[in-house]
Amino acid sequence: MIQLEFDDWNRRRPAKEILSEIERRTSGIAGVILEQQIMEGGPPTGKDIQIELTSYNSALLEEAANFVREHLERTPGLRDVDDSRPVAGVEWQVRVDRAEAARFGADVRTVGNYVQFVTNGLLLGTYRPEGAEDEVDIRVRFPNEFRHIDKIAQLRLATPVGLVSLEQFVQQGPAPKIGRIERMDGYRVVTVSANVDGDVLTDTKVRELKEWQESLVIPDGLRVRFRGEDEEQRMAMDFLTKAFVVALFVMAIILVTQFNSFYHAFLILTAVIFSTVGVFLGLLLTGQPFGVVMNGIGVIALAGIVVNNNIVLIDTFVHHRRAGQPLLEAVLRTGAQRLRPVMLTTITTVLGLLPMVFKLNFDFIGRSVSYGAPSTQWWVQLSTSVVFGLLFSTLLTLVLTPALLMLGGKRIR
Repeated sequence: MIQLEFDDWNRRRPAKEILSEIERRTSGIAGVILEQQIMEGGPPTGKDIQIELTSYNSALLEEAANFVREHLERTPGLRDVDDSRPVAGVEWQVRVDRAEAARFGADVRTVGNYVQFVTNGLLLGTYRPEGAEDEVDIRVRFPNEFRHIDKIAQLRLATPVGLVSLEQFVQQGPAPKIGRIERMDGYRVVTVSANVDGDVLTDTKVRELKEWQESLVIPDGLRVRFRGEDEEQRMAMDFLTKAFVVALFVMAIILVTQFNSFYHAFLILTAVIFSTVGVFLGLLLTGQPFGVVMNGIGVIALAGIVVNNNIVLIDTFVHHRRAGQPLLEAVLRTGAQRLRPVMLTTITTVLGLLPMVFKLNFDFIGRSVSYGAPSTQWWVQLSTSVVFGLLFSTLLTLVLTPALLMLGGKRIR
């Protein structure tokens, strides 16, 4: 693993260009598989697409893993296809004849310590240098010219009967490398994973793969499950959906108790729901994908502003009606008197968030304005949701809400 730390963003090219050049320069190395991984901002989730296969039947699992991996390798837009099966290899085994070793007063542990002299070295202790946080191993091993697999048989072991060559009771030879078997709830598990190209959405490829999965006949005893980024998105979506529903429920209780009217509470909550249309229109106009976390939080934050604007409007309407004004006059006076507060709320909020929408960064200390700073990219989706959702909801508040108040007043009368 080779780790790279890029220079500050304003003194280098964009990271995508640097990574593309690294990939182009390293693509011709024969016999080596190279993968690029960008440091994740949150908990590690692995590759973009992960298909988990579980079964009791190891032969069926092996066949399914090969089939899925071949399909991912043929799918355009995917790269770095891999699976969790152990890589085939050869390892050297040192087998000790315990009975023969006991004749010389030797045991397996002693033989293992001597073998380490020609491998990684025998660990004697640890040492922590001054100013360091981690300890350093102190190991003893032979020079480079004596560290070879053939030198194991030439080692001489100190025993009660004198120096004895390991050839007397040790045999060594190659053997297939023992892999790692992964299980989950008693089932054998193999995960086939892949990354998505930078210009392709992960959700788009996951939907294509799920459609492909539905067209297959999955044999009995095999279970297929999508994990990775798709699983994290579903968990985040479930959490934010529940949070939004709970927020609407709490708002409804408070509004009903304050206005003493289910219809007025319904109008306010309807405006909150309709404001999400503006969020999707804004993402469509700016060409941004819907981010579950940041856009979801933006929708929840937007609900508070929309509720406030409608509360101000409906409260004024109720005040005029209690003063004995006719329905039409009360609606017109409400729209005229609440126009400035609603517009001020919208304009100040939108103008305050526009720098985030356009990825502008103001450095008041350094007296500079920059575009596309990493600190601004994180908040683009949230600010876009609030800005476009608020603009759309303002039209609803000033046009649709008074119209519904007029309609509801006529029906109630």
